[in-house]
Amino acid sequence: MTRIAPTFADYKDKYANVAFERNDGILEITLHTEGKPLVWSATSHDEIAYALGDVANDPDNKVVIITGAGDAWCPEIDFSSFNLATAAAWAEIMHEGARLLTNMLAIQVPVICAVNGPVLNHPELPALGDIVLASETATFSDSPHFASGIVPGDGAHIVWTHLLGPNRGRYFLLTGQTLDAQQALDYGVVSEVLPAEALMARAREHAANIAAKTPLARRFARRVCTREWTRLLTNDLGYGLAHEALGVLDLMDVMKAQAEG
Repeated sequence: MTRIAPTFADYKDKYANVAFERNDGILEITLHTEGKPLVWSATSHDEIAYALGDVANDPDNKVVIITGAGDAWCPEIDFSSFNLATAAAWAEIMHEGARLLTNMLAIQVPVICAVNGPVLNHPELPALGDIVLASETATFSDSPHFASGIVPGDGAHIVWTHLLGPNRGRYFLLTGQTLDAQQALDYGVVSEVLPAEALMARAREHAANIAAKTPLARRFARRVCTREWTRLLTNDLGYGLAHEALGVLDLMDVMKAQAEG
């Protein structure tokens, strides 16, 4: 039978902001911008979404590790790269924004996120890992949303109110709070905090233990452990993205009026 699913060769060099390495079925993904810490942009937003889709559809992956380049996961955002001014532009952003998280959950094997430093943009992505490890230098903040006058609708409203609880989650989103690694451990966002130099070794240790299990054990463990996330995102991700779009369009109208006044 002809294989339809992507092979590693199909996507390993496909994306500018996503680097791949695979050994014995353990796939390591490094998010980056020109080999340095990832800058969140319109391009990286779309690339990561599609890259995760390729990973999800490749049956040769036994376990996945996701980390960032250098000393940070994603410390910077390039707002200028996004077209936020029209409903048509937002329709595209909403499509790709939904794909980003749904493709993360579509990965059929356990996912280990090794947070190697500050993740100030889309911290909900690493928080969705099955095993989340953090460097002592890691920090978590939802800086591009409400702190910048934008509705936290990119799944942030789901992930953080679920992980932190309703009150702590709303506080985190509405105040621009930054969680350091110890707070993230105390609040249950991460499961281990490690020295930076020990982070990837520990991630690989967990990955080797998972990869040693049978294929169906890996696949079905992932499925049952992410079922609640899938339900939450199915119900509320589009709702949040739509309100985020309306909020940004309103913000742009207000800013235009102020500039003309």
